[in-house]
Amino acid sequence: MNDRELIKKCKKNNREAQSELFYTYKDRLFALCLKYCKNYNEAEDNLQDSFLAIFEKIDQYKFKGSFEGWMKRITINKAIDKYRDNFFSDTSIKEDMISDTDIDVELVNFSIDELFSFIQKLPTQYKLVFNLYELDDYTHKEIAKMLAISEGTSKSNLHRAKALLKTMIISEVDDQKKTVLSNG
Repeated sequence: MNDRELIKKCKKNNREAQSELFYTYKDRLFALCLKYCKNYNEAEDNLQDSFLAIFEKIDQYKFKGSFEGWMKRITINKAIDKYRDNFFSDTSIKEDMISDTDIDVELVNFSIDELFSFIQKLPTQYKLVFNLYELDDYTHKEIAKMLAISEGTSKSNLHRAKALLKTMIISEVDDQKKTVLSNG
């Protein structure tokens, strides 16, 4: 069954079509959830909430633009909603975590999983801005609107996220060098 037929059946609350839609897109949307959530369990919850919203709002999809893109937007918005709900408990972003070092990070072959693990360690607001800007191509204006912050705050958070990532990578490289030297 093609997407158009699947969507039409989902609009009629056909459980088989909803199940097929879920199994067709769950892996792609879960990967997106992992980018925006603190951990695997939170990503699973976000995926569940996203599909509930997708099925609830599927009548709003008018077959204009990418259906997958429409679902991704709902998924990202669900993660941002959770961020907003928890914002006041996660506002302790410490300036001393950020290093403004000018040391160039050596080109190290980190796997995608290792790079994503660094991103996952960022404070929530930094991670959201970094992912939205660098990985999902949103503008600072769009990010500011989505997160209810100013464009300047979005730019500042991106800068600080990059500085913190650089610090984490430098620390990892230093640790690897120490391990090699102590074993060699």
